[in-house]
Amino acid sequence: MQFPLVSRSGRIRKLVAEHRDSDISRVELLNLPGGAETFELAAKFCYGINFEITSSNVAQLCCVSDYLEMTEEFSKDNLGSRAEEYLESIVCKNLEMCVEVLQQCENLLPLADELKIVSRCIDAIASKACAEQIASSFSRLEYSSSGRLHMNRQAKCDGDWWIEDLSVIRIDLYQRVMTAMKCRGVRPESIGASLVNYAQKELTKKSSLWNPSGHTKIDLLSTDHERLVVETIVSLLPVEKLAVPITFLFGLLRSAVMLDCSIACRLDLERRIGSQLDIATLDDLLIPSFRHAGDTLFDVDTVQRILVNFSQQDDSEDDMDDASVFESDSPHSPSQGALFKVSKLVDNYLAEIAPDANLKLAKFMAIAETLPTHARTIHDGLYRAIDIYLKAHQGLPDADKKKLCKLIDFQKLSQEAGAHAAQNERLPLQSIVQVLYFEQLRLRNALCCSYADDDRKPVNHQSWRISSSALSAAMSPKDNYASLRRENRELKLELARMRMRLNDLEKEHVCMKRDMAKSSSRKFMSSFTKKIGGLSLFGHSSSRGSSSPSRQSYRTDSKVIERTCASTD
Repeated sequence: MQFPLVSRSGRIRKLVAEHRDSDISRVELLNLPGGAETFELAAKFCYGINFEITSSNVAQLCCVSDYLEMTEEFSKDNLGSRAEEYLESIVCKNLEMCVEVLQQCENLLPLADELKIVSRCIDAIASKACAEQIASSFSRLEYSSSGRLHMNRQAKCDGDWWIEDLSVIRIDLYQRVMTAMKCRGVRPESIGASLVNYAQKELTKKSSLWNPSGHTKIDLLSTDHERLVVETIVSLLPVEKLAVPITFLFGLLRSAVMLDCSIACRLDLERRIGSQLDIATLDDLLIPSFRHAGDTLFDVDTVQRILVNFSQQDDSEDDMDDASVFESDSPHSPSQGALFKVSKLVDNYLAEIAPDANLKLAKFMAIAETLPTHARTIHDGLYRAIDIYLKAHQGLPDADKKKLCKLIDFQKLSQEAGAHAAQNERLPLQSIVQVLYFEQLRLRNALCCSYADDDRKPVNHQSWRISSSALSAAMSPKDNYASLRRENRELKLELARMRMRLNDLEKEHVCMKRDMAKSSSRKFMSSFTKKIGGLSLFGHSSSRGSSSPSRQSYRTDSKVIERTCASTD
C-alpha cells in the first residue's frame, strides 16, 4: 500500500529507505502544511482517485507537494506541477480567486511566502485592480458640445468593485496588497476608500472607537489586534489631501488615543488633520480624554498639537520665495478663508470646554493663542468663550482675569457683544473701561456721520483710520503687504501730480510779481484819487461817537491830506 506514496513522494521515499532494515508500520510527518485534510488529498492523487483542484485548496496542495517533495523528479505530472499550473493559469487571472487563495495562505506562512504563492497573488490583484480602473476611466470619457474629450465626473465609477473583496484579508496581507497597488498607480481616492471600508469592518466592533460620545471601556485583552489595525492603516494613508474624509482621520485619532498607539502614529494623524482643519467640525475636535479621573473631560493637548500643525503649515507656506509670497492671489499664500473658519471652530471649541472645572488657565490660553492675530476678524466668539470660563471659574485671581482678558481685542467686538461686555461684572475694571472707550468712539463716529460734509471731513479721517486698522487686522500679512504696496504706488502718483501743480503755481507767482512791480506806481495814484473822492462823499456823517472803520479811515485820510497840503505850501 505504501508503493504509490513512495513512488511519487521524495520525502516518504527517504523515510522508508532510512528504516528499511527495521519493521516499521508507521511514518510520522511533523508540521505537515494543511493538516490531515490536505494529506488526504495528496494521498488520493497518489492512488489515482480523482478530486477537483480549486481556489480553496490550491495553496494547501502547493505547500504539501513541496513538503512531501512531490515534484517532476520523482514522477511525471506530479501534484506540485498540477497545482502550480492551476495557480498560474486560473487563479492569477481572477481577482476574487486570488483573494481567496490569500485567505488560505494565512495559515500556511511562511512556506506559502517561500513558494511565492502570496507574492504572485498580490501582484495579480494589484495588476487587475489597476487595469479595471483604467478601463473604467476610459468608459467615462465623452465628447463635449465643443468637440473636446473630457471625463464625466457624474458617471458612476465601477473600477473599485474590488474594495469589498479585500476587506476579508488579514491585516498583514492587506498591507502588502495596498503597498503593491500604490506602486502600480492605483488612484489615491480608491486606496483611501479601501482603507475606510477595511477599518470600519475591523474596528466598529468597538462602538466607542467611532462614536465621539461613547465612553464604553475596552477589554484590554482584545486591544492588540485593533492597535495593529490602526497603526497599519495610518501607515498606508495616501499623502494626498482629501483622499480620505477628515471625519475618518478623527476616528482613527480617537482610536489611536484610546488604544494607546505609538507616538509616531498619533503625530502622523495630527499632522494630516492639521493640514485640512478648515473642513473639520466641532464634533470632530471633541476627543474624549481616556486618562485618570482628575484630568479634563476632553483631550485638550491633542487638539492643541493639531492647531500647532495648522499654524506651522501656515508658517511654512509663508517661507516661500518673495516672488510669490506677497501676491494676494498667489496659490501658495495661505487662505484667509481657511483661517477664518478655523478661528470660528477654535472659539466654539473653547466655549465647549470652558465649563470644565479641571481645565487649567494655561491650557485654555494656549489654545486661544495658537492661531495668528489676523485669523480672527471679530472677537465675539472668543469673548463668549472667555466669559463662560470666568463664570465656571469664579475663584480665578484678578491677575489671571486680566491676563485672560488681554486676549480680547475689544475694538473687534460687535455692537451687541460690546454692550454685553460693558455691563459684565465678571470682567476686570480695566477691560470694562476699554469697552466703554471703544463704544464711545463708535457712537461718536456714528453721530458725526449724520453731519454736513464740511463738518464731517475731520471725523471721516478718524473713522477711516479705525476702519482701515480693523481691515488690516483682518488681512493676513501677505495680503496686507500687497494692499500697502498698491496704496504706495497710488500715493507716488498723487505726489507727482502735486509736484507738477506746484511748479505751475510757482510760475504763475513769478509772473504776478513781475506785473505788480511794473504797475505799482500807477496803482498808488489811482488809490489815492479814490480816497480823496471818498472824503467828499462821506465827510458829513450824522453818526456820533462811532468808532467804525469808515470813521477811522476818515481821520487817517484827513491827516494825510493835511501833511500833503503842508508840504505843498
